[in-house]
Amino acid sequence: MNFIQNPVYVLALLCFMVIAAVYAAKTTPGKKLGAALLVILFTAVLANTGLLPSASNAIPLYDGIFTYVAPISIFYLLLGVNLTSIKKAGAPMIILFLIGSLATTLGILAAWFLISPQEVLGEDGNIIAGMLTGTYTGGSVNFNAIAIEYDFQERGFLYAGTIAVDNVITTLWIIVTLAFPAILRKLWKDKRVKTTTKTMEGEDKEHLNFHSLIWLLFLGIGSYYISEVISELVPKIPAILTLSTIGILLAQTKFVARLQGSHFLGLYLVYLFLAVIGAYCEISAVIELQEVGLSLLAFAAIAVFLHGIIVILLGGLVYRDWEMISIVSQANIGGGTTAIALAETFHRKELIVPAILVGTLGNALGTYLGFLVVYLL
Repeated sequence: MNFIQNPVYVLALLCFMVIAAVYAAKTTPGKKLGAALLVILFTAVLANTGLLPSASNAIPLYDGIFTYVAPISIFYLLLGVNLTSIKKAGAPMIILFLIGSLATTLGILAAWFLISPQEVLGEDGNIIAGMLTGTYTGGSVNFNAIAIEYDFQERGFLYAGTIAVDNVITTLWIIVTLAFPAILRKLWKDKRVKTTTKTMEGEDKEHLNFHSLIWLLFLGIGSYYISEVISELVPKIPAILTLSTIGILLAQTKFVARLQGSHFLGLYLVYLFLAVIGAYCEISAVIELQEVGLSLLAFAAIAVFLHGIIVILLGGLVYRDWEMISIVSQANIGGGTTAIALAETFHRKELIVPAILVGTLGNALGTYLGFLVVYLL
Protein backbone atom coordinates (compact mmCIF):
# COMPACT_ATOMS: atom_id res chain seq x y z
CA MET A 1 0.00 0.00 0.00
CA ASN A 2 1.22 3.50 -0.88
CA PHE A 3 2.00 5.19 2.45
CA ILE A 4 -0.01 8.24 1.34
CA GLN A 5 -3.09 5.99 1.33
CA ASN A 6 -2.26 4.34 4.65
CA PRO A 7 -5.05 5.34 7.09
CA VAL A 8 -2.71 5.21 10.10
CA TYR A 9 -0.27 7.58 8.40
CA VAL A 10 -3.10 9.91 7.32
CA LEU A 11 -4.74 9.98 10.77
CA ALA A 12 -1.39 10.62 12.45
CA LEU A 13 -0.67 13.50 10.07
CA LEU A 14 -4.15 14.98 10.55
CA CYS A 15 -3.69 14.84 14.33
CA PHE A 16 -0.28 16.47 13.99
CA MET A 17 -1.78 19.25 11.85
CA VAL A 18 -4.25 19.96 14.67
CA ILE A 19 -1.33 20.22 17.10
CA ALA A 20 0.59 22.47 14.68
CA ALA A 21 -2.45 24.71 14.19
CA VAL A 22 -3.08 25.07 17.92
CA TYR A 23 0.55 26.03 18.59
CA ALA A 24 0.70 28.33 15.56
CA ALA A 25 -2.48 30.07 16.77
CA LYS A 26 -0.58 31.14 19.90
CA THR A 27 1.95 33.16 17.88
CA THR A 28 1.37 36.84 17.12
CA PRO A 29 0.39 36.38 13.44
CA GLY A 30 -1.40 33.12 14.24
CA LYS A 31 -3.72 34.80 16.73
CA LYS A 32 -5.22 36.83 13.88
CA LEU A 33 -6.01 33.66 11.92
CA GLY A 34 -7.04 31.23 14.66
CA ALA A 35 -6.52 27.48 14.93
CA ALA A 36 -9.62 26.66 12.86
CA LEU A 37 -8.35 28.48 9.77
CA LEU A 38 -4.76 27.34 10.26
CA VAL A 39 -5.60 23.64 10.38
CA ILE A 40 -7.55 24.02 7.12
CA LEU A 41 -4.67 25.87 5.44
CA PHE A 42 -2.05 23.39 6.68
CA THR A 43 -3.88 20.31 5.40
CA ALA A 44 -4.87 22.04 2.14
CA VAL A 45 -1.17 22.66 1.42
CA LEU A 46 -0.29 19.04 2.22
CA ALA A 47 -3.12 17.68 0.05
CA ASN A 48 -2.22 19.88 -2.92
CA THR A 49 1.45 18.90 -2.66
CA GLY A 50 0.64 15.19 -2.53
CA LEU A 51 1.52 14.52 1.10
CA LEU A 52 -2.11 13.81 2.02
CA PRO A 53 -4.91 12.16 0.02
CA SER A 54 -7.21 14.76 -1.54
CA ALA A 55 -10.79 14.59 -2.83
CA SER A 56 -9.95 12.66 -6.00
CA ASN A 57 -8.07 9.91 -4.13
CA ALA A 58 -9.88 10.12 -0.79
CA ILE A 59 -9.61 7.16 1.56
CA PRO A 60 -12.41 5.60 3.68
CA LEU A 61 -10.94 7.31 6.75
CA TYR A 62 -12.21 10.65 5.43
CA ASP A 63 -15.73 9.28 5.05
CA GLY A 64 -15.51 7.95 8.60
CA ILE A 65 -14.57 11.37 9.94
CA PHE A 66 -17.44 13.03 8.04
CA THR A 67 -19.92 10.34 9.06
CA TYR A 68 -19.00 9.81 12.71
CA VAL A 69 -16.54 12.39 14.02
CA ALA A 70 -18.36 15.54 12.83
CA PRO A 71 -21.78 14.73 14.37
CA ILE A 72 -20.28 13.34 17.59
CA SER A 73 -18.20 16.53 17.94
CA ILE A 74 -21.45 18.51 17.93
CA PHE A 75 -22.87 16.15 20.55
CA TYR A 76 -19.91 16.74 22.90
CA LEU A 77 -20.08 20.50 22.52
CA LEU A 78 -23.77 20.37 23.40
CA LEU A 79 -23.10 18.58 26.69
CA GLY A 80 -21.93 21.83 28.24
CA VAL A 81 -24.73 24.03 26.99
CA ASN A 82 -27.09 26.14 29.04
CA LEU A 83 -30.50 26.23 27.36
CA THR A 84 -30.89 29.96 28.07
CA SER A 85 -28.55 30.53 25.10
CA ILE A 86 -31.32 29.39 22.77
CA LYS A 87 -33.77 31.85 24.31
CA LYS A 88 -31.38 34.79 24.23
CA ALA A 89 -29.65 34.25 20.87
CA GLY A 90 -32.02 32.02 18.95
CA ALA A 91 -34.28 34.62 17.28
CA PRO A 92 -31.47 36.78 15.81
CA MET A 93 -29.67 33.72 14.48
CA ILE A 94 -32.80 32.28 12.89
CA ILE A 95 -33.69 35.61 11.25
CA LEU A 96 -30.15 36.02 9.93
CA PHE A 97 -30.12 32.42 8.73
CA LEU A 98 -33.32 32.91 6.77
CA ILE A 99 -31.75 36.03 5.23
CA GLY A 100 -28.71 33.92 4.36
CA SER A 101 -30.84 31.19 2.76
CA LEU A 102 -32.65 33.79 0.68
CA ALA A 103 -29.27 35.30 -0.23
CA THR A 104 -28.03 31.89 -1.43
CA THR A 105 -31.05 31.42 -3.68
CA LEU A 106 -30.79 34.95 -5.10
CA GLY A 107 -27.03 34.54 -5.54
CA ILE A 108 -27.46 31.33 -7.56
CA LEU A 109 -30.17 32.87 -9.76
CA ALA A 110 -28.17 36.08 -10.32
CA ALA A 111 -24.98 34.13 -11.14
CA TRP A 112 -26.96 32.04 -13.62
CA PHE A 113 -28.04 35.11 -15.59
CA LEU A 114 -24.67 36.85 -15.23
CA ILE A 115 -22.41 34.15 -16.67
CA SER A 116 -24.87 31.71 -18.36
CA PRO A 117 -23.17 28.47 -17.22
CA GLN A 118 -25.75 26.45 -19.18
CA GLU A 119 -23.83 27.30 -22.36
CA VAL A 120 -21.00 25.07 -21.11
CA LEU A 121 -22.88 22.70 -18.79
CA GLY A 122 -25.84 22.16 -21.10
CA GLU A 123 -29.03 20.60 -19.75
CA ASP A 124 -27.25 19.63 -16.52
CA GLY A 125 -26.77 23.28 -15.62
CA ASN A 126 -30.08 23.77 -13.83
CA ILE A 127 -29.62 20.55 -11.84
CA ILE A 128 -26.17 21.71 -10.72
CA ALA A 129 -27.67 25.09 -9.80
CA GLY A 130 -30.22 23.30 -7.63
CA MET A 131 -27.54 21.11 -6.02
CA LEU A 132 -25.40 24.15 -5.19
CA THR A 133 -28.44 25.97 -3.79
CA GLY A 134 -29.11 23.01 -1.54
CA THR A 135 -25.56 22.60 -0.30
CA TYR A 136 -25.11 26.36 0.27
CA THR A 137 -28.28 26.42 2.34
CA GLY A 138 -27.98 23.27 4.39
CA GLY A 139 -25.06 21.10 3.35
CA SER A 140 -24.12 17.93 1.48
CA VAL A 141 -27.33 16.15 2.52
CA ASN A 142 -29.31 18.55 0.33
CA PHE A 143 -26.67 18.40 -2.42
CA ASN A 144 -27.02 14.62 -2.69
CA ALA A 145 -30.82 14.64 -2.26
CA ILE A 146 -31.18 16.70 -5.44
CA ALA A 147 -28.47 14.73 -7.26
CA ILE A 148 -30.19 11.42 -6.50
CA GLU A 149 -33.58 12.69 -7.66
CA TYR A 150 -32.16 13.39 -11.13
CA ASP A 151 -29.67 10.45 -11.17
CA PHE A 152 -26.94 13.04 -11.43
CA GLN A 153 -24.49 10.84 -9.50
CA GLU A 154 -24.35 8.63 -12.61
CA ARG A 155 -22.62 11.46 -14.51
CA GLY A 156 -19.31 10.53 -12.90
CA PHE A 157 -17.08 13.19 -14.46
CA LEU A 158 -19.44 16.10 -13.94
CA TYR A 159 -20.60 14.93 -10.50
CA ALA A 160 -17.02 14.63 -9.26
CA GLY A 161 -16.19 18.04 -10.74
CA THR A 162 -19.12 19.68 -8.98
CA ILE A 163 -18.00 18.18 -5.67
CA ALA A 164 -14.44 19.40 -6.24
CA VAL A 165 -15.66 22.94 -6.94
CA ASP A 166 -17.93 22.84 -3.90
CA ASN A 167 -14.99 21.79 -1.69
CA VAL A 168 -12.78 24.61 -2.97
CA ILE A 169 -15.47 27.29 -2.56
CA THR A 170 -16.45 26.03 0.91
CA THR A 171 -12.83 26.17 2.08
CA LEU A 172 -12.34 29.66 0.67
CA TRP A 173 -15.54 30.86 2.33
CA ILE A 174 -14.32 29.63 5.71
CA ILE A 175 -11.31 31.89 5.23
CA VAL A 176 -13.53 34.81 4.19
CA THR A 177 -15.95 34.46 7.11
CA LEU A 178 -13.07 34.24 9.56
CA ALA A 179 -11.60 37.46 8.18
CA PHE A 180 -14.50 39.76 7.33
CA PRO A 181 -15.69 40.72 10.87
CA ALA A 182 -12.34 42.41 11.59
CA ILE A 183 -12.35 44.11 8.19
CA LEU A 184 -15.97 45.28 8.33
CA ARG A 185 -15.57 46.54 11.88
CA LYS A 186 -13.17 49.19 10.55
CA LEU A 187 -15.61 50.28 7.85
CA TRP A 188 -18.94 49.99 9.66
CA LYS A 189 -18.85 49.87 13.45
CA ASP A 190 -20.70 46.83 14.71
CA LYS A 191 -22.81 46.26 17.80
CA ARG A 192 -22.76 42.87 19.45
CA VAL A 193 -26.22 41.37 19.92
CA LYS A 194 -26.81 40.92 23.64
CA THR A 195 -26.77 37.26 24.58
CA THR A 196 -26.27 35.21 27.69
CA THR A 197 -22.76 35.77 29.00
CA LYS A 198 -22.49 32.27 30.47
CA THR A 199 -23.83 29.44 28.38
CA MET A 200 -21.35 26.64 28.87
CA GLU A 201 -21.89 25.12 32.30
CA GLY A 202 -18.60 23.30 32.46
CA GLU A 203 -16.16 25.93 31.20
CA ASP A 204 -14.37 26.20 34.55
CA LYS A 205 -13.89 22.43 34.98
CA GLU A 206 -12.53 21.26 31.67
CA HIS A 207 -9.76 19.00 33.02
CA LEU A 208 -10.59 15.65 31.46
CA ASN A 209 -10.29 12.76 33.91
CA PHE A 210 -10.60 9.01 33.44
CA HIS A 211 -14.09 8.79 34.95
CA SER A 212 -15.39 11.50 32.62
CA LEU A 213 -13.62 10.01 29.59
CA ILE A 214 -15.20 6.56 29.89
CA TRP A 215 -18.66 8.07 30.24
CA LEU A 216 -18.21 10.62 27.45
CA LEU A 217 -17.06 7.95 25.00
CA PHE A 218 -20.03 5.74 25.88
CA LEU A 219 -22.53 8.60 25.68
CA GLY A 220 -21.18 9.86 22.36
CA ILE A 221 -21.13 6.49 20.60
CA GLY A 222 -24.36 5.29 22.23
CA SER A 223 -26.26 8.47 21.38
CA TYR A 224 -24.99 8.35 17.81
CA TYR A 225 -26.31 4.79 17.46
CA ILE A 226 -29.69 5.75 18.89
CA SER A 227 -29.96 8.70 16.49
CA GLU A 228 -29.23 6.38 13.55
CA VAL A 229 -31.88 3.89 14.68
CA ILE A 230 -34.48 6.66 15.04
CA SER A 231 -33.52 8.01 11.62
CA GLU A 232 -34.16 4.58 10.08
CA LEU A 233 -37.53 4.30 11.82
CA VAL A 234 -38.54 7.89 11.02
CA PRO A 235 -36.54 8.88 7.87
CA LYS A 236 -37.99 12.39 7.81
CA ILE A 237 -36.13 13.26 11.02
CA PRO A 238 -32.42 13.93 10.26
CA ALA A 239 -30.09 11.89 12.47
CA ILE A 240 -28.08 15.00 13.39
CA LEU A 241 -31.22 16.66 14.73
CA THR A 242 -31.96 13.64 16.93
CA LEU A 243 -28.35 13.49 18.12
CA SER A 244 -28.38 17.21 18.95
CA THR A 245 -31.64 16.83 20.88
CA ILE A 246 -30.22 13.94 22.90
CA GLY A 247 -27.14 16.03 23.70
CA ILE A 248 -29.19 19.01 24.84
CA LEU A 249 -31.42 16.85 27.03
CA LEU A 250 -28.47 15.04 28.60
CA ALA A 251 -26.75 18.38 29.26
CA GLN A 252 -29.58 19.33 31.61
CA THR A 253 -29.01 16.30 33.90
CA LYS A 254 -26.85 16.68 36.99
CA PHE A 255 -24.78 13.58 36.22
CA VAL A 256 -23.73 14.70 32.73
CA ALA A 257 -23.27 18.31 33.90
CA ARG A 258 -20.61 17.04 36.33
CA LEU A 259 -18.62 15.27 33.61
CA GLN A 260 -15.45 17.13 32.72
CA GLY A 261 -13.77 17.75 29.38
CA SER A 262 -16.69 17.44 26.96
CA HIS A 263 -16.02 20.87 25.50
CA PHE A 264 -12.35 20.23 24.75
CA LEU A 265 -13.10 16.76 23.40
CA GLY A 266 -15.74 18.17 21.07
CA LEU A 267 -13.48 21.01 19.96
CA TYR A 268 -10.65 18.60 19.15
CA LEU A 269 -12.98 16.51 16.97
CA VAL A 270 -14.16 19.69 15.19
CA TYR A 271 -10.54 20.52 14.35
CA LEU A 272 -10.02 16.99 13.04
CA PHE A 273 -13.08 17.45 10.82
CA LEU A 274 -11.75 20.79 9.57
CA ALA A 275 -8.42 19.13 8.76
CA VAL A 276 -10.25 16.84 6.32
CA ILE A 277 -12.13 19.83 4.88
CA GLY A 278 -8.73 21.35 4.09
CA ALA A 279 -7.52 18.11 2.50
CA TYR A 280 -10.58 18.11 0.24
CA CYS A 281 -9.65 21.53 -1.17
CA GLU A 282 -8.14 20.15 -4.36
CA ILE A 283 -7.20 22.92 -6.79
CA SER A 284 -5.77 20.53 -9.40
CA ALA A 285 -9.08 18.65 -9.75
CA VAL A 286 -10.82 21.85 -10.79
CA ILE A 287 -8.05 22.81 -13.22
CA GLU A 288 -8.10 19.36 -14.85
CA LEU A 289 -11.77 19.85 -15.74
CA GLN A 290 -10.65 22.75 -17.94
CA GLU A 291 -13.55 24.79 -19.37
CA VAL A 292 -16.25 22.90 -17.48
CA GLY A 293 -14.35 23.20 -14.20
CA LEU A 294 -13.66 26.88 -14.66
CA SER A 295 -17.29 27.53 -15.55
CA LEU A 296 -18.46 25.63 -12.46
CA LEU A 297 -15.94 27.46 -10.30
CA ALA A 298 -16.96 30.88 -11.63
CA PHE A 299 -20.66 30.08 -11.21
CA ALA A 300 -20.29 28.87 -7.61
CA ALA A 301 -17.86 31.64 -6.66
CA ILE A 302 -20.10 34.43 -7.96
CA ALA A 303 -23.16 32.88 -6.30
CA VAL A 304 -21.44 32.63 -2.91
CA PHE A 305 -19.94 36.12 -3.28
CA LEU A 306 -23.40 37.56 -3.94
CA HIS A 307 -24.71 35.58 -0.95
CA GLY A 308 -22.07 37.31 1.15
CA ILE A 309 -22.90 40.78 -0.14
CA ILE A 310 -26.63 40.32 0.52
CA VAL A 311 -26.05 38.84 3.99
CA ILE A 312 -23.70 41.67 4.96
CA LEU A 313 -26.03 44.40 3.71
CA LEU A 314 -29.31 43.00 5.06
CA GLY A 315 -27.72 41.53 8.18
CA GLY A 316 -25.95 44.81 8.83
CA LEU A 317 -29.22 46.71 8.61
CA VAL A 318 -31.01 44.27 10.94
CA TYR A 319 -28.38 43.47 13.61
CA ARG A 320 -24.87 44.58 12.51
CA ASP A 321 -23.18 41.96 14.68
CA TRP A 322 -20.47 40.97 12.20
CA GLU A 323 -19.33 37.89 14.09
CA MET A 324 -22.87 36.55 14.34
CA ILE A 325 -23.49 37.31 10.66
CA SER A 326 -20.24 35.53 9.79
CA ILE A 327 -21.24 32.45 11.82
CA VAL A 328 -24.69 32.34 10.20
CA SER A 329 -23.24 32.70 6.69
CA GLN A 330 -20.85 29.85 7.45
CA ALA A 331 -23.78 27.74 8.69
CA ASN A 332 -25.31 28.28 5.23
CA ILE A 333 -22.26 27.65 3.07
CA GLY A 334 -20.24 25.22 5.18
CA GLY A 335 -22.75 23.73 7.61
CA GLY A 336 -23.22 23.61 11.36
CA THR A 337 -19.83 22.09 12.21
CA THR A 338 -17.78 24.84 10.53
CA ALA A 339 -20.14 27.44 12.04
CA ILE A 340 -19.26 26.04 15.48
CA ALA A 341 -15.57 26.40 14.66
CA LEU A 342 -16.15 30.09 13.90
CA ALA A 343 -18.08 30.58 17.15
CA GLU A 344 -15.11 29.07 19.01
CA THR A 345 -12.59 31.22 17.11
CA PHE A 346 -14.57 34.38 17.86
CA HIS A 347 -15.01 33.31 21.52
CA ARG A 348 -18.78 33.43 21.08
CA LYS A 349 -19.63 30.28 23.02
CA GLU A 350 -23.19 31.51 23.53
CA LEU A 351 -23.74 31.03 19.80
CA ILE A 352 -22.78 27.34 19.67
CA VAL A 353 -26.31 26.03 20.22
CA PRO A 354 -27.92 28.55 17.83
CA ALA A 355 -25.30 27.65 15.19
CA ILE A 356 -26.24 23.99 15.47
CA LEU A 357 -29.94 24.78 15.39
CA VAL A 358 -29.73 26.90 12.26
CA GLY A 359 -27.56 24.21 10.71
CA THR A 360 -30.36 21.69 11.15
CA LEU A 361 -32.83 24.29 9.86
CA GLY A 362 -30.66 24.50 6.74
CA ASN A 363 -30.93 20.73 6.31
CA ALA A 364 -34.71 21.14 6.29
CA LEU A 365 -34.79 24.13 3.90
CA GLY A 366 -31.97 23.32 1.51
CA THR A 367 -33.63 20.57 -0.51
CA TYR A 368 -36.81 22.58 -1.01
CA LEU A 369 -34.91 25.65 -2.19
CA GLY A 370 -32.74 23.49 -4.44
CA PHE A 371 -35.75 21.98 -6.20
CA LEU A 372 -37.30 25.46 -6.45
CA VAL A 373 -34.22 26.70 -8.32
CA VAL A 374 -34.27 23.68 -10.67
CA TYR A 375 -37.93 24.44 -11.38
CA LEU A 376 -37.32 28.15 -11.96
CA LEU A 377 -34.44 27.57 -14.36
